[in-house]
Amino acid sequence: MFISGRNVFDTVRKVNQMSLEKQPFSEEGYALMGAAFEVHNEIGGGLAEEIYQQSLQIELELRSIPFRVRQELKVFYKNRELSKRYIPDLMVYDKVVVELKSVSALLPEHEGQLMNYMRISKSPVGYLINFGPIGKLEYKRFILSEFL
Repeated sequence: MFISGRNVFDTVRKVNQMSLEKQPFSEEGYALMGAAFEVHNEIGGGLAEEIYQQSLQIELELRSIPFRVRQELKVFYKNRELSKRYIPDLMVYDKVVVELKSVSALLPEHEGQLMNYMRISKSPVGYLINFGPIGKLEYKRFILSEFL
């Protein structure tokens, strides 16, 4: 059985499109990562985290992507508010938590930090973005289905 190249590509395109449609906040994540890649393309890797924080904020503004910066997340125990606060770097589209790093490699502690932010904020999607490596932008996307 012969399948023309065009039909194969059409099928792959449809499968990829279906996969994206099933992923929560996929379009929002695509827009966020487009902004992050633009920052990396402009200034490269290996600089201080705060440089990337400010640069990404500018890029998000230029792209009209809604975000909040370092919003404190309250933590409760048995309905009592604790004094400890969690402070993620960004909250994008009101439900996507973004934690920025500029380190040589992402570690399990960084993933745990993002997961804590997601749980406390009840956010279903989070991105851990590392600008540290010189030649590439490293990122991981996390989904907590309990908050979908």
